[in-house]
Amino acid sequence: MTKPEVRVLARKLNLALAEKPDSQEICFVPGGDYKRFLDAYLAEQGDSLPDTSGELVTTSGEVIGEHPGIHNFTVGQRKGLGVATGSPLYVIQIDGQHGNVIVGKEEELYTKTLRAKRVNLISVCGLKEPMRVSVKIRHRHEPAPAMLEHTANDEVLVTFDQPQRAVTPGQASVFYDGDVVVGGGWIV
Repeated sequence: MTKPEVRVLARKLNLALAEKPDSQEICFVPGGDYKRFLDAYLAEQGDSLPDTSGELVTTSGEVIGEHPGIHNFTVGQRKGLGVATGSPLYVIQIDGQHGNVIVGKEEELYTKTLRAKRVNLISVCGLKEPMRVSVKIRHRHEPAPAMLEHTANDEVLVTFDQPQRAVTPGQASVFYDGDVVVGGGWIV
């Protein structure tokens, strides 16, 4: 059954969850506190998070503070940075190798390109030439028009018509031709 069919049946059976909104997050994390969940899970496994503390660094290279661990941040985040500078700062990049969180102005979050690796093409045999597609870079992202080009064995270059906000390494990108999934890959 499709989700809409299940909801119709749930309404017929007067089940309260028939109108429950779809989950958009990891629904099993109590209260949405991911850090506490990870700490508890790792403690249960007899392990702990590695030390990923480091510095908050501006895009111009100025160190403006310290942070307790890169796992507390996501690209595009504005709140909870732990520093006040008089103007809003956003997480632009997370440098896991050095433990730095790079922060900057909102306009620095926008880019016209992304590279994706471990690409899986579903509805086409390959990309012999560039292809017009729409691309989603996160669950709630409105698909954006772009050009998709093959660059290596399992890698593509996506060039958006308009710059996109917070293109985040490690997230999935999905390519569409109308309602048809062309394929997808992991943003690098």
